[in-house]
Amino acid sequence: MTDRSDTQSSSPRWVIAKAFRLVGWISFWTQLVLGVVAAGIFLAFRIQRSGNQAGNPGTGLGIFFAALGLLTLGGGVFLAFRYTRIGKQLVSSSPQNRPRKMQTIQVLRLGLTVNLVGMLLTLLGAQAISGSLLLKALSIPQGAVGFSPEQVSRLVQPIDVLVVQANINTVTAHFAGVVASLWLLNSIHKPDKSG
Repeated sequence: MTDRSDTQSSSPRWVIAKAFRLVGWISFWTQLVLGVVAAGIFLAFRIQRSGNQAGNPGTGLGIFFAALGLLTLGGGVFLAFRYTRIGKQLVSSSPQNRPRKMQTIQVLRLGLTVNLVGMLLTLLGAQAISGSLLLKALSIPQGAVGFSPEQVSRLVQPIDVLVVQANINTVTAHFAGVVASLWLLNSIHKPDKSG
């Protein structure tokens, strides 16, 4: 009985199932934590800026793309969780419950596409936000000592820098999803090369 369990645990299906569960959970938690932190920062930015209508148009466009990137990240988190379920189904005792190789590859390709699109949207948002922050920094007169209250809103503030950090968190989360999908695609194709 011990020999049978050793044989099962070393079979390609069991190795791939372990990889799906491990990589799926790592990807899931990485994307979820980074996404929640980024969403919290964007929410704080929105609350802080709600009273100030004199915003920079570039920041508004950047926040729009960043929000789309965060929404896409929600899909990436769901697909990372789906990877863990695929890993569980692969070790099912019933062959009817096991996903087919093509179905699994389609889910991985969808995960890869979702995270790449999300990364693109977030990078577009980062470009717009960093451009608007550059314009803010360049509009400050050199050597100016005193500022009126309306001029203070034109300065780069800590919350502006946090928005850049939130974008970096979102890009990093999407990158984790891309790496997980590529890793799992590679693990599916490894047994074919050796066998």
